[in-house]
Amino acid sequence: MAWIYLIIAGLLEIGWPVGLKMSQEGENRWLGIAIAVAFMVASGFMLWLAQRDISMGTSYAVWTGIGAAGTFLVGILFYNDAATFGRIAGVLMIISGVITLKISH
Repeated sequence: MAWIYLIIAGLLEIGWPVGLKMSQEGENRWLGIAIAVAFMVASGFMLWLAQRDISMGTSYAVWTGIGAAGTFLVGILFYNDAATFGRIAGVLMIISGVITLKISH
C-alpha cells in the first residue's frame, strides 16, 4: 500500500507547479495559488503516509522523480515547452532512476 501512496503523492506533486504557472496569469492569480497550496498539502500528506513503510531517501527520490517527469510532460503538452532530445533524454534518465529505486527496494 505504501507504494500506491507514493505514486499518488508523486502524481499530486505535478499539480503545484501547474498551479504556480496558472497564478502568473493575472485573472487566475489567486485560483492558481490555491490550487498550488492544495496540491502541496495533498502530495505531502500522501508522501508522509508512504514514508511509514518506505525509507525516506527512496520515497523522496521517487516522489520528486514522478513529479519532475510528470511536470515536464504537462509542460510539453499544455504549455508549449520545448521537447528537445536532451530534455527528453534527461527525463528518461530520471524515470530509469525511479524504476531502479523501486526494483532495489
